[in-house]
This record gives sequence, C-alpha cells and structure tokens, in this order.
Amino acid sequence: MARQNISKKTRKWARLHLAIPVFVRSTNGNGQDSLEFATAINISAGGALVVVRRSLPKSTAVSLEIPSPPIGPHNALPSFSRIIRAKAVWINHFDDYHLMGLKFSQPLDTDKEGSMRRRSGKAMGMV
Repeated sequence: MARQNISKKTRKWARLHLAIPVFVRSTNGNGQDSLEFATAINISAGGALVVVRRSLPKSTAVSLEIPSPPIGPHNALPSFSRIIRAKAVWINHFDDYHLMGLKFSQPLDTDKEGSMRRRSGKAMGMV
C-alpha cells in the first residue's frame, strides 16, 4: 500500500485506466523471439501496466505493438505510434498471469499543440 501512495505522488503523468489490446514482443536470453497477445490495463505517457500469461524477467526489453485500424493514411486523421519500446521495471506473479510494469523508452507525445502543428505541416507538405 505504501508503494502505491508514493507512486501516485511522484508520477509525472496521469494514468488512464483503459483495457487496450497489445502484442508484447520480446527476446529471451537464448535469442529466441516471442510474441504474446496481452492487455494493457492502464497507461500513461511514461509507461503501462500490462497483463501477460508468460513470465518475463525484470529489466526485459519489450515492444508493445498496438493493433492499428484497417485504414490507410489520411490527412484528416492524426498520426500515431504503433510500436512502443519499453523495459519491464517490476513484475508481480500470480497463478495464471503476471502483471508487468513497463517504462517507455521515450514518453508518448501528449503535446496537443505540437501534434496539431506537425499534422498541419504534414497536410501542407511541410514535414
């Protein structure tokens, strides 16, 4: 309980409690790639809490791959990142699943004005 109170006070970004389907891609110590369908149960600009079936060691580098909509690029739609690089910073093990706390390699872009400028530039062929 103390960890939760401290974490909430020191968080840089607010957590959104959403269930988002993701693919978790990782490589084990033997160099074998693995891909697992999982669920992110909360997410912020700096990290995510993901429920996985297969246990991964702490400090494992992973890629979260978010399924994209079945449409092509369009100027009216915002651009978004499909693949997010992260590292497991903590893991809680349960019987049939594992909660994995991830820290993103780079924070997600939450700057609405910056996103709007980039999109406007792209639509006008400036970017």
